[in-house]
Amino acid sequence: MTEATKRIMFICRKNSARSQMAEGFAKQLGAGWLQAGQIRIYSSGLEASSVTPEAIAAMEAIGIDIREQTSDALADFEAEDFDVVISLCGPGIGPPQAWLQREVFEAWQLDDPVENPEIFPRVRDEIRGRVKTLLLSLKQHEYAESRDR
Repeated sequence: MTEATKRIMFICRKNSARSQMAEGFAKQLGAGWLQAGQIRIYSSGLEASSVTPEAIAAMEAIGIDIREQTSDALADFEAEDFDVVISLCGPGIGPPQAWLQREVFEAWQLDDPVENPEIFPRVRDEIRGRVKTLLLSLKQHEYAESRDR
């Protein structure tokens, strides 16, 4: 990624677990891009709450600290400011229409570990895989665009 900064938003219902873990993974896996100013990573919820202790513990178990991340409401952001939007809201729930019309929009159908805390490790690992795939896809897309110039 070399040109414009890509802004990534991870969204879930309350910005308390899934989107928080996705933000943490994106910051860890995309650390070089973050430092170079090539990506900016955010998370928010259809409503704000707080980061769950279970999400913090699940990430700490693999060496990622998300204690300083905050739970923010999606309404505090403008869809037009983002290139990549990932919804982790679950079936039948999603962000407003403007958020669906970004350069990249994906809806990741993942179980909500807040409702079933023993699945936190599985959901965390699923999120890690999807974030890794997303970042690789963005990198490949940027490389292809730079070759076409």
